[in-house]
Amino acid sequence: MMMFSDILMCCAEVVAGSAAWLGRGLSCVCAQRRESDARPSFDLTPVQEECLQRLQNRIDVSYDSSVPEHQEALKALWKSAYPEEELRGLISEQWKEMGWQGKDPSTDFRGGGFISLENLLYFAQNFPKSFQDLLRKQEGDRSVWEYPFAVAGVNITFMLIQMLDLEAVKPRTLVGATFLKFLADSDSAFDLLYCITFKLMDHQWLSMRASYMDFNTVMKATRRQLEKELLNEDVARLEELPSYGLLSR
Repeated sequence: MMMFSDILMCCAEVVAGSAAWLGRGLSCVCAQRRESDARPSFDLTPVQEECLQRLQNRIDVSYDSSVPEHQEALKALWKSAYPEEELRGLISEQWKEMGWQGKDPSTDFRGGGFISLENLLYFAQNFPKSFQDLLRKQEGDRSVWEYPFAVAGVNITFMLIQMLDLEAVKPRTLVGATFLKFLADSDSAFDLLYCITFKLMDHQWLSMRASYMDFNTVMKATRRQLEKELLNEDVARLEELPSYGLLSR
């Protein structure tokens, strides 16, 4: 059986610009080419250019377990997730409880970067109830073979970066250009959209009665719904997205 980390590695390779194939009938959601990718780039305002550059700078930061700031962020994530349980070390079997593949979560950040940890931490600190509900799988009729929480979270970061075309100098899709309007209003727009997407993904997971091997199908459905909501002309703020209503603080 294909490991969930293989899905993550596929997305990491695609984000880095190389081709990837999962095999066994599964293709990575992050590798899907879309007709909108061929559209010409959109012009940006100076404010949008500056905001995009700041976000791209975040995306470019690799996770480095020797950097104190990165160590502290990882410790903060654990404390937010399990406030009553003391962490025994940055390398510990305890991390498997959160849904990392092994005892060293840094290995699951390969290709994903520090921003994927920042996204998880933002979620934990700003929407603690939803974060805990997803972490502990407390809502709905769950599958016997559930998705691992933490690795799924990193995969969502990959999907958003690709969907919004955030590594391009200018967005080449309408959804990417639309997102920059939200980003110009708030530097935390990407982090907020991440929280919305994670909760939407779990909502789709439950609605589709999905199991482990259905993860890519669920992610594709999540992406389609998210694009539809972002392109709704009546939405002026991310908080007005229908899926924002799924979140609880």
